[in-house]
Parts: sequence; structure tokens; C-alpha cells
Amino acid sequence: MKLQEQYKIIEFTDLGDERGNLVVIEGDGMDIPFDIKRVFYIYGSDSEVIRGQHANRETEFLLVNVSGTSKVKVDNGTESEIILLNRPRMGLYLSPMVWKDMYDFSEDSVLLVLASRHYDASEYIRNYSDYLAELKKRNCEA
Repeated sequence: MKLQEQYKIIEFTDLGDERGNLVVIEGDGMDIPFDIKRVFYIYGSDSEVIRGQHANRETEFLLVNVSGTSKVKVDNGTESEIILLNRPRMGLYLSPMVWKDMYDFSEDSVLLVLASRHYDASEYIRNYSDYLAELKKRNCEA
């Protein structure tokens, strides 16, 4: 599968007015293609820190820099791309089995992550060589 079929940039509508900005993200197919089971955010990381460095077997994610900026390198074992998250209305949807590295956090970065599943350590692949081996195995079984 091509990498561009495994991620999507989503621009959310700003419903704000003269009082300020308001961005709403609804799951279950409304704005994103999954029901939200878990929410977490990353902040206080400097530009030298690399977060993520894993793939998930079943979990889908949506990443939004609600403040500041960061970069996300997405990789499917054969292709990689770098996505700049620099607008609080911009979301990066990631399907399962995409390797992700989040890095180059601005000082004011707050990276909000919505996930389709509750945390389960067993569905994380944290070693890139293991990730490549599992992709190869999956492709042979398909």
C-alpha cells in the first residue's frame, strides 16, 4: 500500500467568531474515521527530542498541534514523508501500521493525539527492524 493511502491531512473548520477561535473534532466518521477511545498530549519537549518511534498494529491516530509546531515523519517501510504540523486546524490522520516519529517541537508546542483504541502495550511495535519483519510477514500472508 502506498504511504499516501495510509495518512491524510484533515483541515477542520474554525467555528470561532469575534470572541476567539473554536475548532471541534468529532469522531465516529463525523470529522475523523474512528471513535475516540483515548486522548493524550505531548508538551515540554524541546527541538532535539524524538517522540513516538513506533508503529501500532491496530490503533488509528489523529495528531493536532493545538499550540506551536512539530514535525512528524511517517514511514511504511518503503516510503517516508515529513509532515509539518503548524496550524491548530490541521490534523494528521494515521492508519494502523504506520511508523511515526514526532520531533522538532517548538518551545510552545502542545501536540494533541486522539486514538481509536485504549492503550495496549502489546500492539505497539517499538523496534524498526521488528516493524519491517512484521510488514514482510503481513505482505506474504496477503
